[in-house]
Amino acid sequence: MTSQRDLKIAIFMMVTFLVTGIICYASFTPPAPEEPIRLMFQNKGGKVLFTHSGHIGNYSLDCIDCHHNDDGTYNCSQCHEETGDESMPSRADAFHSQCKGCHEENGSGPVECNSCHSL
Repeated sequence: MTSQRDLKIAIFMMVTFLVTGIICYASFTPPAPEEPIRLMFQNKGGKVLFTHSGHIGNYSLDCIDCHHNDDGTYNCSQCHEETGDESMPSRADAFHSQCKGCHEENGSGPVECNSCHSL
């Protein structure tokens, strides 16, 4: 039978290894990718999950195909606000026009509301 001292040493070692593992796991997280992998758009119609890899890899699209500005502005909300006006469509209208329009034109993606707004 093991002694109380041996049991305390074993428990101390297990706790030490557990704490060391947690610290190492938290300290050495992988770096974030340069390009986003997935984006989750929160909106009134339901969340929309978008994957860059699926669009770039499967359809050979370039960034400029969707991010239509050539001035390096790739965040839609920098130009498209939540509510639009005559000079600039709202963010939702821009997404629907760009995404749904491309899907309809190429016959390669969902065009029904519940197909994208599924989460």
